[in-house]
Amino acid sequence: MAPRRPAELYRAPFPLYTVRLHARRPLAITAGGGGAAKTGIRNGVVRRSGDRAHFLQLEQIGGQLSASLLHCHDTETRATMTMALAGDVIAAGQDNSCHILRFSLQEPEGPATAGTEGSEEKGARRRRGPAGGAAGSSQSRAREVRVESLQRVRTDFSPDALQKAVRFSADGALLATGGADGFLRLWEFPSMRKMLEFRAHDGEIEDIALGPDNKQVVTAGRDFQCCVWQQDQLVTGLRWHENLPGIPDKAYRYQACRFGAVEGSAGALRLYTVQVPHKRERRPPPCYLTKWDGKSFLPLLTRPCGSEVVSCLSISDSGTFLGLGTVTGSVAIHIAFSLQRLYYVKEAHGIVVTDVAFIPESWPGRELLGGHEAALLSVAVDSRCKLHLLPTRRSLPVWLLLLLCAGLIVATILLLQLAFPGFL
Repeated sequence: MAPRRPAELYRAPFPLYTVRLHARRPLAITAGGGGAAKTGIRNGVVRRSGDRAHFLQLEQIGGQLSASLLHCHDTETRATMTMALAGDVIAAGQDNSCHILRFSLQEPEGPATAGTEGSEEKGARRRRGPAGGAAGSSQSRAREVRVESLQRVRTDFSPDALQKAVRFSADGALLATGGADGFLRLWEFPSMRKMLEFRAHDGEIEDIALGPDNKQVVTAGRDFQCCVWQQDQLVTGLRWHENLPGIPDKAYRYQACRFGAVEGSAGALRLYTVQVPHKRERRPPPCYLTKWDGKSFLPLLTRPCGSEVVSCLSISDSGTFLGLGTVTGSVAIHIAFSLQRLYYVKEAHGIVVTDVAFIPESWPGRELLGGHEAALLSVAVDSRCKLHLLPTRRSLPVWLLLLLCAGLIVATILLLQLAFPGFL
């Protein structure tokens, strides 16, 4: 049975380009904007929380996930196109720069009043949950969000400069940026001292993946290359189609790359990449997902993932699921082990999906899942943030399977004895 249409959690007054979720708090961050020079749309960074707040909170209400606006931070004329999150620090890609922000949540001193609620609703109407009920109530206590700008560094120097990728290391000590000029830049955090700078690709860098030990960096570029680097030395270039005859070298390019854990195998690591057709055709060829060994970088499995061009990729905390968004607005969830598709909604958004992110599998995230196995948020240029729920897959316990097998064996023996007297 096909999944029902995903719930709309939030509709922003500007295009949405990115979404991130806090690992230890019921807090999500979405960002975007139109860019004043081109559209005149006011840009902003919107924060959402699952705690008691009047606006755009994330919480379970009546068995459904609901959202309401908590705070809006103005970014003036700079549209936020990319974003990384490390604890309470945001690295936001805005035009040719990376803007470092720190935010904090302050508990309110007293119950919110109607006047406070009215002032917070300026610029964004009150949101409602999927069931249509109000996401907040006058009895809720709003938490105050304070945002501090730490610094801004230029991260791209091409004529049409644009930071296209930003990634924190797992320990938060390193920040990697890449953009239209093809240079990979590594920054010591929080000092933002530039540690390394070199040309990684002849053209734009589409995505960056940092290994858990900070020794290796993977970059995907528009020059048909996906490269593994140690410092500024090339370790290897990935070749996903070596075992697929009939695919020319430059028929596909790498769109995304992500490291993921291996469920049930502590310390094991996989790299996942997305390959999309380089040229648009009347009858579009399929896109591909490839799973790689995280140490040897040898391809383990490649599968087609549909003919809609993939625009973004996300991996769940446990490494169990892959989330995909497409340029035609569709959203899919694949199981990482086999790369098979478990969930798909055609044209969930009216236009290109710009980012997807799984709700974390830590305690706050498990509370928000409401009994579902996974939940994925998707944002798009249509200004909507939508929720995709993956129901828990039913499985029989091992003891019950063994009992059924034993029963089947006994029944078979009895049938043989009835059919052939003296069989035993």
